[in-house]
Amino acid sequence: MGRARRARKIAATAAYGGGGVAAGLTALGALGYGLLKVEAQMARKVVGQPFEGAPDDNGTYGSGAGEPVELVVLGDSSAAGMGADNRYQTVGAIIATGVSALTGRPVRLTNTAVIGAESSALELQLANALDQVARPHVAVIMVGANDVTHRIDKAVAVRHLEQTVRRLRALGTEVVVGTCPDLGTIQPIPQPLRLLGRHFSRDMAAAQTVAVVEAGGRTVSLGDLLGPEFAERPAEMFSKDRFHPSPAGYARAAAVLMPSVYAALGVWEGAPAEGTAPDSSRGEGVGPVAVAAKVAVSDPGTEVSATQIGGQARGPRGRWAMLLRRPRNPEAREDRPNESTDDGVDAGVDASADPVAEGQHSGPDHGETKPTPTDPATRHTIDTD
Repeated sequence: MGRARRARKIAATAAYGGGGVAAGLTALGALGYGLLKVEAQMARKVVGQPFEGAPDDNGTYGSGAGEPVELVVLGDSSAAGMGADNRYQTVGAIIATGVSALTGRPVRLTNTAVIGAESSALELQLANALDQVARPHVAVIMVGANDVTHRIDKAVAVRHLEQTVRRLRALGTEVVVGTCPDLGTIQPIPQPLRLLGRHFSRDMAAAQTVAVVEAGGRTVSLGDLLGPEFAERPAEMFSKDRFHPSPAGYARAAAVLMPSVYAALGVWEGAPAEGTAPDSSRGEGVGPVAVAAKVAVSDPGTEVSATQIGGQARGPRGRWAMLLRRPRNPEAREDRPNESTDDGVDAGVDASADPVAEGQHSGPDHGETKPTPTDPATRHTIDTD
């Protein structure tokens, strides 16, 4: 079964309340998780000493006139900033500073992420955040790695994430989710654990993408964002425990998330204008969300969000989604080796060969209609005056 089909199946199971810790595991999957558990214990002896915590980055960033832009951060240790030296080096703080610079307004960051959290912790984290701010403008969520390492069924984990996104969207809050990172890039972890980690984490990321887009949010693939840099500059990109990102690593993660946060808030002039078709020369396009999710997991910085074709939100293969590569780095894909995935697709192949990148579609609900980006009626923007 290909990754797109698996992602669609996991998300559908999550939506209908299925799943369970042992549900849906094949014999190979069960064996894989067994190896994951044993070798994770071995990895703990290899990686450095863990940190005691993360800096408290809650507070106001920037200055300017008007009421603060309300930013909420939820998730695990990456969202909390474990490995950062001070509060200004976390992903939330970097994004808050950037939003303030673009809007000319202060940004109030409310970070309720918890080190070691699984997706099931998001509900409590959101409740804690809403006790402090009733209606956030935007929420950033980074979660999934602990669900993989703790053997949580993907459908269960994804359901918790989807419910959190739906609750935020019901408040009018824009949601940007950094999907599960590729655990196969952590070099101190031995094989075959790294290979299994890659398989499980990429499946998790693809399923997260389908569920989040269905719930009205947008995702940004973190993938193997730090993989090449780790191999070349491990002391710089990873912290002293050789597992969590360093301040430089968090800056890199924030850099790929920020354009999507800006676009969600409607404050980034570089964002494609309403009605603008994706740029197929950059591997962008429109297609079924599960196909977009499969493409995105192997390309860090790729955003996936809901869109319409001919006024229709759904096609024969589910919701239409737009795939964008907001960080405009044309060499990003060329630098990657042709790495074979479990779908039999070379990660180094230009995504324009995929229907989602070409804008090719099938089905009776459209003809030659050009894709229409996300419905303006669902867009939550803030006044930058």
